[in-house]
Amino acid sequence: MPETAVAESGTELSPKELARRHGLTASGRLPRLPEYTRQLWSYRHFIGAHASAKMTSSLGSTKLGTVWQVLTPIINAAVYYLIFGVIIGTSRGVDNFPAYLCIGVFVFQFTQSIVQTGINAITANLGLIRALHFPRASLPLSVALVEIRNFVVALLVLIGIVLITGEPITAEWVLLLPLLALQSFFNTGLAMFMARYGSKNRDIKQLVPFIMRFWMYGSAVLYPVTLFTEKLDGWQLALVEANPMLIFIELYRHALLENVTLAGAPVALWIQAVVWSLFVGLGGFVYFWRGEKGYGRG
Repeated sequence: MPETAVAESGTELSPKELARRHGLTASGRLPRLPEYTRQLWSYRHFIGAHASAKMTSSLGSTKLGTVWQVLTPIINAAVYYLIFGVIIGTSRGVDNFPAYLCIGVFVFQFTQSIVQTGINAITANLGLIRALHFPRASLPLSVALVEIRNFVVALLVLIGIVLITGEPITAEWVLLLPLLALQSFFNTGLAMFMARYGSKNRDIKQLVPFIMRFWMYGSAVLYPVTLFTEKLDGWQLALVEANPMLIFIELYRHALLENVTLAGAPVALWIQAVVWSLFVGLGGFVYFWRGEKGYGRG
């Protein structure tokens, strides 16, 4: 075949120019980021349907069904309260330790669930990926959507626990909405990062439980955040207080509890939360997009 074509003007056209004139693109081409984002928006109904199907399949085989969305964090909080609040005695110095503990457990569980399910978003759907053409980010997005729905239910239960334990409703409760949006954006980026990384490094799944346990202990979930200031100083304390999960948990406690000692000034915590959400949310999306062409191969 000739490598050039002749235009009406008599000039020769290269294959690349000829393809461009006729709207042809290279097979397997990585779409530009704005184009990829538009593709995802056009698949929003598929993402929602896939998330609903995952939620139904994960809980439909149990007798209590969706009730487990509420029972799981409550049981976790009860176990941790018995061990840390009653036996070890970390509740000293905290006015409302049951609510303080429940906030930490519920909020951390939100991110932990995203990480644990996000890492399987690609590897658990290889048949779907190889059979159909769609933007692969739809899969970690549907994972994130499931966990966001679950957390909204858990958050309502958490509010009930806070009220039962004697906390009043204050104007700061309205901060829960932007805080939920920030953590959801952070978690979605984390799900995308884990989805790509887990698709190429499958051994990481064995390490995730240990990583999350270490992260939980470093996020003041089970004990007062003041323990860090008593035991650490300098760069070590600064590193711990920069932990995004500690920041989110502290902001939820600030919104729901009165007379609670925080790891820093609320304004500073909000600034850090915004920075972490943008960095992880956007960074995770770009990182996943860069690997779009490789998912399902090999």
